Amino acid sequence: MAHGRRMSESFTAFERPTAITAPAADSQEWINYWQGIFARDVIDSRIVKISGQTSVEDACDILLSEDISCLTVTRDDEPSSVSGLFDYSDVNAFLTLAATRHTLTPEDLRGNRRVDEIVTAARAGRVPVHLVSNLSQKNPLVTLPYDSTIISLLEQFSRGTHRVLIHGPSPSSDFLGMVSDHRLLAWFSVYASRSPSLQKYLSNPLHSLALPSLHLDASVIAATSHATVLDAMKLMSEEGVSSIAVVDEGTETLLSAVSVTDIGKIVVPSESNHILSAPLQQFIAQIKAPHGSTDGADRYPVYSVLPSSPLSYTVQKLLATNAHRLFVTKEEPGCASPIVSHMSPGNLTGIVSIVDILSLFARIANIEDVDPTRMQRHRRASSASSQSSMSASDGSSRPSSRTSVRRSLSHKAQNARRSMNRTSRTSLSSMESTDISIGKV
Repeated sequence: MAHGRRMSESFTAFERPTAITAPAADSQEWINYWQGIFARDVIDSRIVKISGQTSVEDACDILLSEDISCLTVTRDDEPSSVSGLFDYSDVNAFLTLAATRHTLTPEDLRGNRRVDEIVTAARAGRVPVHLVSNLSQKNPLVTLPYDSTIISLLEQFSRGTHRVLIHGPSPSSDFLGMVSDHRLLAWFSVYASRSPSLQKYLSNPLHSLALPSLHLDASVIAATSHATVLDAMKLMSEEGVSSIAVVDEGTETLLSAVSVTDIGKIVVPSESNHILSAPLQQFIAQIKAPHGSTDGADRYPVYSVLPSSPLSYTVQKLLATNAHRLFVTKEEPGCASPIVSHMSPGNLTGIVSIVDILSLFARIANIEDVDPTRMQRHRRASSASSQSSMSASDGSSRPSSRTSVRRSLSHKAQNARRSMNRTSRTSLSSMESTDISIGKV
């Protein structure tokens, strides 16, 4: 079985229903209230600025020491002006580049200016963070004015953005702080607790709602428990996602999940390339050890829900786990909870994310051009273009079907591991050290 791939499962527990919509009278009441709440009132993160010339190594140290999910990168010529953001998705993309840069040909570098600049800077001994800002293409700089409302936030988040910076009052050029999609979901949860009509809407099961990745042909990005940490990092980077499912090697049942935050908080401090070849089951055990797990499987199915799970339950689970997405598993006869059963092979059927749910609220608010998968499609298209270029350079081709990830990543992962073992000197600053600390490619 391949170590990593995009899994497609038929939605067998339910027929695809007509999506339930909110009653017009109720939805108008909700909209009126949302229009009166300012985005600045739900800020959940302070602004931590770093110079664009700060090294990637130092930037990552600041992420960890400040215990913050994202840094703002300032312009060299205008320190008060923000040029971009730097978060754990960018850390993962950079580490993946560091571990696989030896596979890049001169043609690859000429075809990707930013990667060429990063590699050149690494050879010179120092990679400035401005080169790595939004390297993942998941972390664009999006800002909103001081008087923006909840509706303004929905317009951004329903198109795939994960955080927004809020400007201070004019004439100040400073930002008050950031609002994350997770914080906005929490706000809606609190509002629903005070609105019986919205609470009733949230009691609908997932399978009855217009969620894009829940039903037939939904794609689940997954790796097996025997895949390596590097396999997972590459899979998240190539598929443009912040987390992947980890499934049992034999049964393909859901065991747990790995995210870019896990990579940033465990791989970076380790400062060793040996962790890249560790199997995911061992890596997950390290993540879960403080919570009582010793075998790499969740004691409780914290990252999964059922198609019949109420939307309100799903929202609470997303908030409680601080996850960006949950994996939807098959219904087991007589089972009222998403138990991770090793007796049910291939139990994954789809995903539901924070962006998906916020998109439901955006449609209720009559926002135009709601497209929660827009940014992810752009990232995948960019990654596919890059991979096609690399494949063309070595005379190979990249399969285009959904099962291509399953076939091609197994082969590429094996090659990458062999290459990594042959060229383990992947220092991000000198390209010659035997460690893989974040400041060294």
